[in-house]
Amino acid sequence: MNQTTNSILMIRPVAFRMNEQTAVNNYYQKVLDNLTPTSVNAKAQEEFDTFVQKLRMIGLNVVVVEDTLSPDTPDSIFPNNWISFHENGDVVLYPMFAENRRLERREDVLDVLEEKGFVINEIMDYTSAEEDEIYLEGTGSIVLDRANGKAYCALSPRADEELFIEFCEDFEFTPVIFEAFQTVNGERKHIYHTNVIMCVGETFAVICADCIDDKKERKMVLDSLKGDEKEVILITEDQVNNFAGNMLEVKGTDDRRYLIMSASAHQSLTKKQIAQLEEHVTIVSSSLDTIEACGGGSARCMMAEVFLPKK
Repeated sequence: MNQTTNSILMIRPVAFRMNEQTAVNNYYQKVLDNLTPTSVNAKAQEEFDTFVQKLRMIGLNVVVVEDTLSPDTPDSIFPNNWISFHENGDVVLYPMFAENRRLERREDVLDVLEEKGFVINEIMDYTSAEEDEIYLEGTGSIVLDRANGKAYCALSPRADEELFIEFCEDFEFTPVIFEAFQTVNGERKHIYHTNVIMCVGETFAVICADCIDDKKERKMVLDSLKGDEKEVILITEDQVNNFAGNMLEVKGTDDRRYLIMSASAHQSLTKKQIAQLEEHVTIVSSSLDTIEACGGGSARCMMAEVFLPKK
């Protein structure tokens, strides 16, 4: 299986704001008091449009779907949490922690992809788990090493262990399970999404090992990455707070490898880390300050990779 793709799905926001329902365990969200809701959304749209333009300039096939005003979906800009697309033509729908995020699931998104020539064979729907308050938020909760058949998951209120194991059995991934923490007001709290602290590329991995408090678990995760001959590039918790873990490797024109991240993530990296990454990829970054502050998510969360076969 391929680790990277040239096609991604993105949802353009129409009423983006800080989502009060996700803020309970996403400690990266902030209220921007100096901005009205309208100006927050306008800024988010501006950041989104510039970002899409940069991605298209490197030859990425970006499928943009406009969000709708109704129902109210302030986090629709992060589609990777509710859907994932696989090489065998499978589409997966995931159970979401926040009730208003469940409204982001839209069948017409699949129609758009089929119109663009993508083939959808089967829909795997795990969303009934929401009735039992069990959640697994897509490639936010799960970081896939598709090429090596592994799935990494930091357990949290948004990533249930049993459901994750079920997903791995259904898709024939080997589960790599651990717990990751961040310091919030002097307390260690679970990191809400795995993709905030790690990114797995074809030949490298970026990870904040310091977030994995249990030494055995930390060693197990690092051994797993190194065992697949990936160069492991360590980042700090401070860099995680600047979304440096929230990156995605993609294929551009002529299969060139790019690593996509936000400007704040890029600026937080050291010269050494940038040099390490540039041995593998070309870095592309874009300013996502408003989206990061209000949404508590960054570049990776905005891109749902499309691995579906073409007609």
